[in-house]
Amino acid sequence: MRKMLAALVSHVFSGVTQKPAMRGLLASVNFSNDTTCDIKKCELYRLEEGPPTSTVLTREEALKYYRNMQVIRRMELKSDQMYKQKFIRGFCHLCDGQEACCVGLEAGINPTDHVITSYRAHGLCYTRGLSVKSILAELTGRRGGCAKGKGGSMHMYGKHFYGGNGIVGAQVPLGAGVAFACKYFGNDQICLALYGDGAANQGQVAEAYNISALWKLPCVFICENNRYGMGTATERAAASTDYHKRGNFIPGLRVNGMDILCVREATKFAADHCRSGKGPILMELQTYRYHGHSMSDPGISYRSREEVHNMRSKSDPIMLLRERMINNNLSNIEELKEIDADVRKEVEEAAQFATTDPEPALEELAHHLYYHNPPFEVRGTNKWIKYKSVS
Repeated sequence: MRKMLAALVSHVFSGVTQKPAMRGLLASVNFSNDTTCDIKKCELYRLEEGPPTSTVLTREEALKYYRNMQVIRRMELKSDQMYKQKFIRGFCHLCDGQEACCVGLEAGINPTDHVITSYRAHGLCYTRGLSVKSILAELTGRRGGCAKGKGGSMHMYGKHFYGGNGIVGAQVPLGAGVAFACKYFGNDQICLALYGDGAANQGQVAEAYNISALWKLPCVFICENNRYGMGTATERAAASTDYHKRGNFIPGLRVNGMDILCVREATKFAADHCRSGKGPILMELQTYRYHGHSMSDPGISYRSREEVHNMRSKSDPIMLLRERMINNNLSNIEELKEIDADVRKEVEEAAQFATTDPEPALEELAHHLYYHNPPFEVRGTNKWIKYKSVS
């Protein structure tokens, strides 16, 4: 009898049946469908009204945002590990800590709108629709990468997503050009042009402001202010750190970039501003990166470990959303743990693919130089080597 009872108890509490039982338990929990959240007021420049100071967050939205931010966080941590294992080589700039920016921006625009950014692009690649598998495979230079293994960390592309640009600030006038195309075709689309606080001092950024204001282009200029341009604090590099006022004749917003709802509502406001024909607008997202500028930067020679720890413990974007969800009965710890486990599995499977998928063949080196162009020959490292380029 004791053996039968022990076997029954073992069966009930075994790991095999635990997860389905947990899912059944979660299904029976009476969660709220939505909640109204107060958010920090944006600082305004040349604007009479700004984004709302409260917004509705549905359970479906909250779960989606939480999972997306966790995917980006896990993907970046895995990228860090793979770089140290030498699966990833060259430049690699991680965005962990800034997840609320990329997820919140995507939540505030349409899928048909356009996005262009700097080399810290992995998170935006994911929110724009690229899979974790295609992103990690691009980082390792494999055929299954989103740029066929030939772009690497700084040059990833997707539908309505134009990179990933390696030259500091160069993407900003390109973004103005994309916005010009939106206006020219009259398709009611907009372009988000992102850059960092270090790039904000570039002359070409000011030129892009000027032409966009002159022609009233539907461009949202977004400065991701993570407080350090490479290893230099903003106060040491900029005479004015009011980046949302840098447009001078362009209206601006300063936004809490660690709160996904603040970013979402500010983006919706900015997008409506552009679509209404009022011209460009500037957003400064006050955020923070946990890693150094790139993988070659330990990130603690110009800031203290205590500073990083303080940001993680008090302002982490995933933690803030998690607390908001639990406190407002949109989810519970058990459900969020299940999401975390699913995310870990997805990222691990993607990493396995990224390290086993074959590299592109040498014969494909010159492919995809042009879009819809007849095949032609490209000279190699000397005049006797020729590569065929196919669109």
